[in-house]
Amino acid sequence: MGEETAPELSIEQRRQQLRRAIVASAIGTAIEWYDFFLYGVAAALVFPRVFFPQSDALTGQLVAFATNFVGFAARPLGAAIFGHYGDRIGRKVSLIATLLLMGVATTAIGLVPGYGSIGIYGAVLLTVFRALQGIGVGGEWGGSVLLAAEWSSPKHRGFVASWPQFGAPAGLVLANGAFYLATKYTGDAFMTWGWRVPFLVSLVLVLIGFYIRVGILETPAFSRARRENRLAKQPLVEVLKKYPREVVLTALLRTGQQTPFYIFSGFVLTYGVAALGFSRGELLRDVILSALLSMVAIPFWGHVSDRLDRRKVIAFGALVMIPWVFVYYALLDTRVAWMALVAIVIAQPLHDIQYGPQAAVIAESFPAHVRYSGASLGYQLASITAGGPAPLVATALYRRYHSSQPIAVYVALCALVSFVSLLLLPKPTPEVADD
Repeated sequence: MGEETAPELSIEQRRQQLRRAIVASAIGTAIEWYDFFLYGVAAALVFPRVFFPQSDALTGQLVAFATNFVGFAARPLGAAIFGHYGDRIGRKVSLIATLLLMGVATTAIGLVPGYGSIGIYGAVLLTVFRALQGIGVGGEWGGSVLLAAEWSSPKHRGFVASWPQFGAPAGLVLANGAFYLATKYTGDAFMTWGWRVPFLVSLVLVLIGFYIRVGILETPAFSRARRENRLAKQPLVEVLKKYPREVVLTALLRTGQQTPFYIFSGFVLTYGVAALGFSRGELLRDVILSALLSMVAIPFWGHVSDRLDRRKVIAFGALVMIPWVFVYYALLDTRVAWMALVAIVIAQPLHDIQYGPQAAVIAESFPAHVRYSGASLGYQLASITAGGPAPLVATALYRRYHSSQPIAVYVALCALVSFVSLLLLPKPTPEVADD
């Protein structure tokens, strides 16, 4: 990922490709996260009534979040599949494939009949398409980060690699915004057919993302590895054999970032409506405002990490999260609208202290010839241990204790895991960091 200019490109052409790669990564990732987050929002607001009406409210919510978890469980599989092809045939091809897979799966979710039409089979189809979403997004992140990072120089990598991360809050804004508009303009028909519209819109967004990504060249690092015959025959096997510590620790590194993200963006919708009595619309508005700030905070912290030590910035973010989550729930539990607004809006930007520099740190942990597989697998394994279980664990804790304090303790412990994992994660050799 170093500063060597690809032989066939001038410096100006390389800069142009870098700009294109950043735009393609940010927009393409935003589209894929839009697809993925749509399901999470729908699981909190719609699916319990549409697909699990035979259950009581809390049980239906748990079951809906369980189908949501399937998408997280499938993400490491997507990382393995597309990581293999990303390291064997190129970043660009894998990225286009993940985008198309996500678009088809998301559109299909919007067409699944509810419980009243086909009974439990609706939930079965929902789960299958959610798994396909998980496979798609599981292969997406690594390619998007590498597409940007491998066109950049090491001294700007934190900032450049943060732009695919920018796609997460952008997708969250799009997903919540789509549901907010659907709620507002379809009124009483929202639970009947209005919720389906945001899923069907995905097809248009995917076509836009496809057009943008087709015009990008392959990255210099991969092209150089292919030219020098350094491509791994079995990238996944090699990365697990030679870099198991890096895979495990990069996964654990994400624990204190990914867990609060899904608590702050997904579970808050359930908790705020069911436990605190806030309206669905005002919570969606607050989450959207938070995500908008996050779109600024992520590249900011990525830039800061280029001026300071990236690992120190992430460590600071993990330590900040420990006291913050208790303040967050204290503000929410007042049931005062403006205090809840403050809590929700500040939450994501504070989370971004970890998230902004994270992509560069994870990418630098693996050499170029197995980087797609290693970075993707480490990043996506956290979906099973952190992001996926987070709404389930939070719901179960509240059901058991009828208090937000156990949830705050859970998030704080996750932040501590990230801090310790960062201390144990080996620093890359100069050869790996500069590749």
